[in-house]
Amino acid sequence: MRAAAPDFWGDPEAARAVLKRVQALRGPLDALAAGEGRLGDLEALTEMAAEAPDDPDLAAEAERLLPELDRALHDLEVTVLLSGPHDAGDAILSVHPGAGGTESQDWAQMLLRMYMRWAERKGLTVEILDWLAGDEAGIKSATLIVRGPLAYGLLQAEKGVHRLVRISPFDASGRRHTSFASVDVLPDVPEAEIEIRAEDLRIDVFRSSGAGGQHVNKTESAVRITHLPTGIVVSCQNERSQHSNRESAMTILRARLAERREAEKEREQAAARGIAGEIAFGSQIRSYVLHPYTMVKDHRTDAETGNVQAVLDGDIDPFIDAYLAQKARRQAAAAPAPASRGAAG
Repeated sequence: MRAAAPDFWGDPEAARAVLKRVQALRGPLDALAAGEGRLGDLEALTEMAAEAPDDPDLAAEAERLLPELDRALHDLEVTVLLSGPHDAGDAILSVHPGAGGTESQDWAQMLLRMYMRWAERKGLTVEILDWLAGDEAGIKSATLIVRGPLAYGLLQAEKGVHRLVRISPFDASGRRHTSFASVDVLPDVPEAEIEIRAEDLRIDVFRSSGAGGQHVNKTESAVRITHLPTGIVVSCQNERSQHSNRESAMTILRARLAERREAEKEREQAAARGIAGEIAFGSQIRSYVLHPYTMVKDHRTDAETGNVQAVLDGDIDPFIDAYLAQKARRQAAAAPAPASRGAAG
């Protein structure tokens, strides 16, 4: 095995990239093995229950295994659907409020909490890369990195604009308000995959700003990096150390450059297939209505639920599953038909 070679960890970044690739390849095999194991257990219990009809415990145990088998099959289906180059890796998730001041800033923080709760449910870890608190409540912007298997593959379903309708807690008249916040999701790209030349960067440092606590900094530790060839600008000010902020900003920059490269590749492929129009996410992907009724509806897939509180507590898997299934159907429909074989001459 390559990982056993004495010089494997000589280049830590390359070594981590190899291990991530191994994990990505192993995922479908592990999911398949788990499904086959539970199916075998269920078949064995079913046969035993048929041979001993007077033993209710065997039938009860077989019924108990059914949800486990269903879950294993679901996990296998999701793993197979997530076959993109970065789907198995970590995700960089950013939330930005729309126009509307405190209302939208509060909504942005509600969304951020939803994703952090979802990550906790999935056993994923979350690290804050950048955080800018709102003036009165909520956030002006925040960027997280979500680490764990399939983090990017799953969270890519959340990219777009999210709309909230509710009675505003900030309006003394109790009026209904509509707020918007945008969610951006990028893959965490290994340093070896995206080459960034030092001469292509302009790096500025400045003092952090925020509503107190760890976000206030007396020194110029915040970092803003401009990638001159593309005009992409990223900044980070969450850490006390300028070095740490620079590392985080470079992580985000690599992700944005990788996204730009993939978008260009998709446009080229679409042009080759004769597909007109720009490949882009729609602006408003999901609505969360708290008044005058309760409902969350995804406008891409029509998936919906009346249990808004469960969704805001992180139960977003049904929406992610519906998006991935729809994406798989569209990819299958867009794939070129296999060439027909001519008659043998």
